[in-house]
This record gives sequence, structure tokens and C-alpha cells, in this order.
Amino acid sequence: MINISTILLVDDEENIRMLVKYNLEKAGFTVKEAADGAAALEQVHVAPFPDLILLDLMLPKIDGLEVARQIKSNNNSASIPIIMLTAKSTEVDKVLGLEIGADDYITKPFSPKELVARVKAVLRRCQSVSEAKDVLTIGALTIDPIDYRATLNGVILDLTPKEFELLYLFVLNPNQALSRETLLTKIWGYEYLGDTRTIDVHMRHLRYKLAGVPSVAEAFETVRGIGYRFNNKK
Repeated sequence: MINISTILLVDDEENIRMLVKYNLEKAGFTVKEAADGAAALEQVHVAPFPDLILLDLMLPKIDGLEVARQIKSNNNSASIPIIMLTAKSTEVDKVLGLEIGADDYITKPFSPKELVARVKAVLRRCQSVSEAKDVLTIGALTIDPIDYRATLNGVILDLTPKEFELLYLFVLNPNQALSRETLLTKIWGYEYLGDTRTIDVHMRHLRYKLAGVPSVAEAFETVRGIGYRFNNKK
């Protein structure tokens, strides 16, 4: 049986929804629609449940950032990847979206082909991580890729999907300097057109959440001019 992914498309502009829906369905996806933030939050928990959410920021009733916050704070929907689709393109807007847990950020006007490619890349990346099986334990840190769960001294870490995937990738590649470009390609699934600030945002939050055990947080080293390294001292 072929698994057809369901996309929840949230945008108050009907012409945008028509364009995106046409291209996504042409690519083989099932598309659900919502025209405002309140409807989006209702649709998230209605079968068929979305495998990915395309979310505009400027929405009636509840704005996109608040919609994303509520989705990511709910255990039943926190693992659903979100791609921001918006006319807001300032660095502040991007950072806010990424800090909430967005997986990608596409600005209007956009190429339908690029949008479909990014949707596929995010879904592919999520699937590859969910298919991993080995539970990894390094000192006080335990990572379970099946349940998307990481614990520190037995306490579950409140990580976004991207933070979890970064942590898992570093632990799988100890003592190696990983460039920002490599991290973007491995975790986001495509080149970020030179914009590597998203890596620094996620690494800052990851280190903060690991701060309960300083030896773990400090194991993440910034490699000047390159990226980051996880030092696993056995």
C-alpha cells in the first residue's frame, strides 16, 4: 500500500490556497485547508491527521506564530513539521518562527516547484529519523529515535523536532566538526541559500536545554568559521 502524506494548508488567501493545493495534489499529496488560525487548530486534530503543516503567519482570528506555539506545545501535535509560508521575510520573523519550532520558512512570492521540493525534503527527513532504531546512551544522555525522546539524567528534555534531530546527528558523529551547511543539508534536507543563522538559533536553544548537566552542554563546541562539534570523551 502506498502511503499518501496529508498536508494541512493554512492561508487566508483563497488564490494562494488554490495554487498550492493544485501543485501538492499534482505531486501526490492529500490536502486539507484552513482559512484562519482557529480553523487550523481544529483541523490539526481531525482525521486524517496532517503529516506536515504549511502555515501562513498573517492569519485572521489567531496569527500563525500563536498557531505554531499551540501546535508545538501539545504533545499530540508537537512532532508535526511546520513550514512557514508567508510574505513576512525579515530576519526577526524568521528567527521567531524557527525558535517556535518551524522546520522551514518560505516567503511569498514563491516557486510552486520549490515549495513541493521543500515539502518532500522535510517529510523525507522526518521519515529517515523515525526509521532509526538504536537507542543511544552517552553518560547522562539517552536518545530514543523511535519515540523522538531524549532524556538527561532520566528527565525528558523538551526538545523541538529539529533540536532532537540535531542532537541525534551529533551523537551519531562524535568528535567530528560538522559545518553549518552540512547540518542544513542533513537536517533540513536542502541548501538554505547561504542563510545558516537557523543553525545558530537551534544550537543556542539546544545548549540551553542541556544546561542541567554542564558536562553535556559544554561538549558542544563551536568550531570557528566552520560549525559545531560534539566532543565525546570516553
